[in-house]
Amino acid sequence: MTETVLITGATSGIGAEFARHFASRGRDLVLVARAPGPLGETAAALRERWGIGVETIAADLLETDGLARVLARLADDGPAHPGRARVTVLVNNAGYGLVKPFADNTLDDEVRHLRIHLEVPLSLAHAALQSMRRHEHGTIINIASVAGFTPRGTYGAVKAAMISFSRWANLTYGPGGIRVTAVCPGFVHTDFHQRMGADRASVPGILWLDTDLVVREALRDTAAGKAVSIPSLRYRVLVALARVAPSSLVARLARRGR
Repeated sequence: MTETVLITGATSGIGAEFARHFASRGRDLVLVARAPGPLGETAAALRERWGIGVETIAADLLETDGLARVLARLADDGPAHPGRARVTVLVNNAGYGLVKPFADNTLDDEVRHLRIHLEVPLSLAHAALQSMRRHEHGTIINIASVAGFTPRGTYGAVKAAMISFSRWANLTYGPGGIRVTAVCPGFVHTDFHQRMGADRASVPGILWLDTDLVVREALRDTAAGKAVSIPSLRYRVLVALARVAPSSLVARLARRGR
């Protein structure tokens, strides 16, 4: 079966790395990002290097029209939409962080943060599942975070929700040929922390991961049917310790890197 992969937040960081990995495997892509310029450049580079098909959707997923266009693309299903292959893999990657604590942000900022990390990926997963269930085949990869295993404000809360959802969905839809995996990286060499204004210098060098490692381990764990993927042994150990350590200690350590 020909695989077509839709990736949100696809022009930088982990999203761009997923695009490169899937392209190197000959998969066609549907790339979603807000800025048309970088989106077109990313698509052209992937087409030139790997000779694959690449569609682009320039959309702000927090805007009704932008989200609706991506939902409509996920609804495309075979003969009813000639020339457009159905999406068989969804990578929910779009998102950003807030550097200030909950009560110091405006309520609007917090609600938008909640929507991009929870409402949007759940909306896209719901749309993708309609086609995937009919064909008894599909994969949904939700980019979560090790923050979901720690007391770390609303970012940790929304990521914990995606981890919980992915565990449930993998159990529920797995027997029908659909894999759902929450990928939970720690600190990754991307522009994520720079964009949110976080202090990168406060994070020890050993805790930083390369995007290539994150994506390779995520795809390995997804292929194995795992509901949760924690890239790198060091973070798997840290998550195991976080489950048994006092919450006050875990919260104090988790504040590093803001």
